[in-house]
Amino acid sequence: MTAPASPGARVLVVDDEADIVALVAFHLAKAGYRVSTAANGPDALAAARQERPMLVVLDLMLPGMSGLDVLRELRGHESTRDIAVLLLTARREEQDRIEGLSIGADDYLTKPFSPQELVLRVSAILRRVTAGGITAGDVVTHGPIEIDRAAHRVRVNGQEVELTPTEYRLLLLLYERRGRLQARSHLLETVWEAAPDIQTRTVDMHVQRLRAKLGEAGELIETVRGFGYRLRVPAWRGA
Repeated sequence: MTAPASPGARVLVVDDEADIVALVAFHLAKAGYRVSTAANGPDALAAARQERPMLVVLDLMLPGMSGLDVLRELRGHESTRDIAVLLLTARREEQDRIEGLSIGADDYLTKPFSPQELVLRVSAILRRVTAGGITAGDVVTHGPIEIDRAAHRVRVNGQEVELTPTEYRLLLLLYERRGRLQARSHLLETVWEAAPDIQTRTVDMHVQRLRAKLGEAGELIETVRGFGYRLRVPAWRGA
């Protein structure tokens, strides 16, 4: 088993099926993560607020409160909005996955699933969240967009924009390669650390959400139809 991206990181597993919880918890613990569990939506929120895990493995179909509602609550509060979320669901309908990604999930995995793949997905997400190589105080601007790479914060026209870890990583990659086309397969491979042949709308949904959060500055992210995306170099000063 590959060493965890963040040794000893806390992962919260939320599912009402005891056998699924036991399976996921066993493999994550074996990989070196500290695991806690919850069996319903309200307990999941309470655990997330109290324990502040780095990542939540979240089932969509939960008693008391749906997984999507739990995700909305996590993203809606400052104390939990930066917690990474991997959706684990038996629902295979595309709309369910799109809704989860649009709310702020970092990734999703459908049941039945490979425990080894789940551990790899968790590791990939946490590597993105804890990516190093940033120089303290390294603030860069691109038109009205200001990226503080030390604090992992983004401002547009001086106003802070709340981004999930994956949205931040996506914007930073587009900035670092500004002016150059980034294929969807390359973004999957780099930002999500997924195999480039995976067919998914994950990239499109995250770009759509990122544009919305950036407001008018989101127009700087250009769609190159049939290929991918590019961060356009703005004509005004400050690029």
